[in-house]
Amino acid sequence: MQYQGVLQKMQTDLQEVIQYYLLFDNDVLNMNQLLDKKLTLAFKKYQCLNCSEDKEIYRQGFCKSCFYETPLAGEWIMHPEKSTAHLGIADRDLAFEQQVQLQPHIVYLALSSNVKVGVTRKSQVPTRWIDQGAVQALPIVEVPNRYLAGITEVALKEHVADKTNWRAMLKNEVATDDLNMVRKTLTAFLPEEVQQYVLEDVPVTTLNFPVEQYPTKIKSLNLLKTPNYTGVLKGVKGQYLIFEDNTVFNVRNNEGLVVTMTLEKQD
Repeated sequence: MQYQGVLQKMQTDLQEVIQYYLLFDNDVLNMNQLLDKKLTLAFKKYQCLNCSEDKEIYRQGFCKSCFYETPLAGEWIMHPEKSTAHLGIADRDLAFEQQVQLQPHIVYLALSSNVKVGVTRKSQVPTRWIDQGAVQALPIVEVPNRYLAGITEVALKEHVADKTNWRAMLKNEVATDDLNMVRKTLTAFLPEEVQQYVLEDVPVTTLNFPVEQYPTKIKSLNLLKTPNYTGVLKGVKGQYLIFEDNTVFNVRNNEGLVVTMTLEKQD
C-alpha cells in the first residue's frame, strides 16, 4: 500500500495515548496503527506550502521567496515579543496579524527534556505541547495578545530554558521537576504588565506518547541526502517518527517535501 502527498506537520488528538495522523493527498493515516510496521519513505519533489511550486524549500515549508513574503513566516511568529498588531502596526499583513496576535495567548511551563517556558495561542492548547514532546505542561499566564505573552517569555527565559533538547526528549531523558514549584519560583520575575493575568489552581496536564521503543543513539533522517529509507516504526513523539534502528524523522522540519510512504509486507 502506497500513499503520496506533501508533508505537513502531523495532526494530533489528546487521548489517553496521543493519536497521530499524517495527511496525504487522498488519505489520512493514523500513525499509531502503524507501530511495528515496516515503512518506506521516499522523497519525490518539493511543493512550497504557500505557492505550491516545485521550488527548493528554504524554511518552515516555504520556498525562499515565499518565506520572506508570507505573513505565515513573520518574525513575530518565532519572536512573540516583536508582535506589533496591538499597536496597529503591520509587519507583512496587518489584518492577518491582528487575527492571530490579538487573541488569548498562554505562557506555559513544559517538561520535554528540561523545564522550559513557551508561548502559544490558547486555541493551540494542547497541540503545542504535543508537538514539543512534553510529558507534562502547566499554563501559568493567560494574556489577551501575543505581545504580552512574548515579553513574559523573554522575562522568564532569564531563569528557565526556552528550548527543548530534542535528543533528550526523544530518548525520554526528562527532568523530574515539579512544575507547580517552578511556577511559584518564577512568579516574582513576571513583568508588571502581566501580573493581573496570572493563572491560579490550574492542573498539570500529563501527555502519553505512542512509543514502544525509545532510541539510544539517535540517527536523524535527511531525505534530501537519503531519498529512500526503510525502517520499522517504533514510536511517535513530538513531531518525530522513531524507528527500530534508532533513526528519527522530524516531520515538521520536512514540511514542503512531497513524499511517498509505502507499507511494506513483512515476513
